[in-house]
Amino acid sequence: MINNFIKRAITGVLFVAILVGCILYDAFSFGILFTAISALTIYEFAQLVNMRAEGVKINKTINMLGGAYLFLAIMGFCIDAADSKIFIPYVLLLLYMMISELYLKKENPVLNWAYSMLSQLYIGLPFALLNVLAFHNDPASEFSSISYNPILPLSIFIFLWLNDTGAYCIGSLIGKHRLFERISPKKSWEGSIGGGVVAIGVSFILAHYFPFMSMIEWAGLALLVVIFGTWGDLTESLLKRQLHVKDSGNILPGHGGMLDRFDSSLMAIPAAVVYLYALTWF
Repeated sequence: MINNFIKRAITGVLFVAILVGCILYDAFSFGILFTAISALTIYEFAQLVNMRAEGVKINKTINMLGGAYLFLAIMGFCIDAADSKIFIPYVLLLLYMMISELYLKKENPVLNWAYSMLSQLYIGLPFALLNVLAFHNDPASEFSSISYNPILPLSIFIFLWLNDTGAYCIGSLIGKHRLFERISPKKSWEGSIGGGVVAIGVSFILAHYFPFMSMIEWAGLALLVVIFGTWGDLTESLLKRQLHVKDSGNILPGHGGMLDRFDSSLMAIPAAVVYLYALTWF
């Protein structure tokens, strides 16, 4: 028990330190980190469905390349390093995924199509959308200028971590009413509400130090991340139940796999992007 706790603690500290450090250091380290995370998470997903989903055999390498390329393509587009032509290779890769099944003679090509496309939509796209949060036109510049803002992408993970910590602590103390017992029996309404309150409370601190958004806008972002992060967690729990596994992998000692660590963010990131665009409409 003690050894497992120490293993979890060391892994958790290293995980947070690498993630925070790479996001804050510069745009290059941010890009390298999440290109690797996207590829590794898709690889883990492909390996999981190949092993546990009956009749499924998808190409892990092609799916990994797809996720990594999509991240870099959207990054290049966001920083004005390339125009929309940069997405042509990705479209060709998707066509290859579809057409190749005509010739491979695998047991269930339709499921292979479905899981391959799911890997791109469920994992590749959300990570790629982090670039939309990270890179912005600088209105203060006389010429067209793109600036890197590490605070917005980092805030998504801060809110998710605080929500998880608050939900666990408060749920352990007073949690009685199950949030979604069919999929995740341990989650409670009390814990979820408590985690949300903690995240929103910290959003006020972020609003003080980073006033490029108002306090209300920061609080709205925190609330949205908590809600969609919870749905993201439940979605991965449903996937694991369907595939009859406890953890998505074992790359992170004591914490399971990459998908286990980033499940909440896979819905929170797209929701945050929509929210921030919506703020510009009003």
